[in-house]
Amino acid sequence: MKTKEKQWYAHYPEEIPKTIEYDEEPLHAFLQKSAKNYGEMKALHFMGKELTFTELYSQAKKVANFLQAKGLEKGDRVAIMLPNCPQAVISYYGILIAGGIVVQTNPLYTERELEYQMKDSGATFIICLDILLPRVKKVQKNTAIQHTIVTKIKEYLPFPKNLIYPFIQKKEYNMIVKVHEDDETHAWPTILKEYNDTLNEVIIDPKEDTALLQYTGGTTGHPKGVMLSHYNLVSNMQMCRHWMYKSEVAKERILGVLPLFHVYGMTTVMNLSVMMANKIILLPKFDAKEVLQTIDKEKPTMFPGAPTIYVGLIHHPELKKYDLSSIEACISGSASLPLEVSDQFERETGGSLVEGYGLTETSPVTHANFLWDKRIHGSIGVPWPDTDSKIVDMETREELPIGEVGEVAVKGPQIMQGYWNNEEETKKALEDGWMYTGDIGYMDEEGFFYIVDRVSDMIIAGGFNIYPREVEEVLYEHKGIQEVSVAGVPDDYRGETVKAFIVPKQGVTLSEEELDQFCRERLAAFKVPRRYEFKDELPKSAIGKVLRRELVKDK
Repeated sequence: MKTKEKQWYAHYPEEIPKTIEYDEEPLHAFLQKSAKNYGEMKALHFMGKELTFTELYSQAKKVANFLQAKGLEKGDRVAIMLPNCPQAVISYYGILIAGGIVVQTNPLYTERELEYQMKDSGATFIICLDILLPRVKKVQKNTAIQHTIVTKIKEYLPFPKNLIYPFIQKKEYNMIVKVHEDDETHAWPTILKEYNDTLNEVIIDPKEDTALLQYTGGTTGHPKGVMLSHYNLVSNMQMCRHWMYKSEVAKERILGVLPLFHVYGMTTVMNLSVMMANKIILLPKFDAKEVLQTIDKEKPTMFPGAPTIYVGLIHHPELKKYDLSSIEACISGSASLPLEVSDQFERETGGSLVEGYGLTETSPVTHANFLWDKRIHGSIGVPWPDTDSKIVDMETREELPIGEVGEVAVKGPQIMQGYWNNEEETKKALEDGWMYTGDIGYMDEEGFFYIVDRVSDMIIAGGFNIYPREVEEVLYEHKGIQEVSVAGVPDDYRGETVKAFIVPKQGVTLSEEELDQFCRERLAAFKVPRRYEFKDELPKSAIGKVLRRELVKDK
């Protein structure tokens, strides 16, 4: 697009620049700066235990020195298989300081999924929890892994939680793992004790050198390894900083519920907080009551999340017991944000909750609504600084006129280097600097973008194109529905038909007849669900995205 065609610039407040001069530095340089300038400020809060920036940086350098001592060379891959905990942050920056490439690995992966990712990435080191060690050992012989670093949650718990936790772990997982150190298996406390925090600097080219190998969710075929450079990640977090222009250095408290092994939590929770010397309040998993208690006690000001997280909070039966007024700003990602959810969450907190958009391949954010300025419900907002976007024909990739539905394409400094060892898929996704997202959407006359759905989620019933998101938005208007997901299921007559999976609100009984009438008053007849299934909960990914493929399995 030419500059004059970028309608969205008209809505930018004066505080947000249209273009930014990005720091061409390695990502870990920002931890070094925060440790130097705000060393005694708290960097991490974890279940009552806190670490300063000086402590965080010191421990990251010790991990780096261990990796180098064991033969890590620049560009070698190191996997992190940890939930949200201090070790996850320390490991991430330690790997980067050593010159390695981080491979984020979901702790919930099965042996099959873990083995595929380790073989594909060629990781030679892995850092995992003690309870995950048996799983790692079972696949290690089929991979390039040479060294396993094992850590325990209790190692960063305050007294007496550190004494109690092993009993809780045994009850929850029915296992206690004893770690026997040898040439291949290394205990975290030993590393911190035996290695110093001298900085052995590795020369990094921020634009050329890969910092992160982040695997896509694998909704179609095998997951692909997305290569993100130091510059990709630095530029995206600096865009984020300007977008949240009211946030202050060394003042904010960020609630870290989003998993750090997901690119959204990694950028908006971990990297942004480290850059701005803000405190991260880490929670190892989403539990609605625990989140409410944490907000009430620790008073976070920023809360990046996903719609299902906010839904879980506003429908919690004890919601009114807790003070949520510290929350000032939230950007929601991973799925569409229903109006009812954003309105109620804002009423409860007094803060601003807006929808954004991005992909693993874009570090991840490309669009968002303004937190304190013009926003449009149902829209993903406008492109971030230095980010271009357009709607193209899905076959020809020619740009479409305003208002027409097509594939969303994006361009900017946060766009990935490509897919790891997969030139064919890289060529499909990247062309002349543009990333073709696989998402269907349109742009309005003001330059606000809207996602209609994923290409792969579109339902074709009786020749009609039906977008699940549109049907879901209508069902969310029903006062008795807590959560909903719509998907296409096989149908002998229509080819596919629309099915709605419904989680009713507590104490509410719903019927198919009631919902059918509700939808027929608001949707064209061909879009109305033909089938309904009532469930206690919907299957979700680690970040809270509803897994449609799990819902329609064997349907």
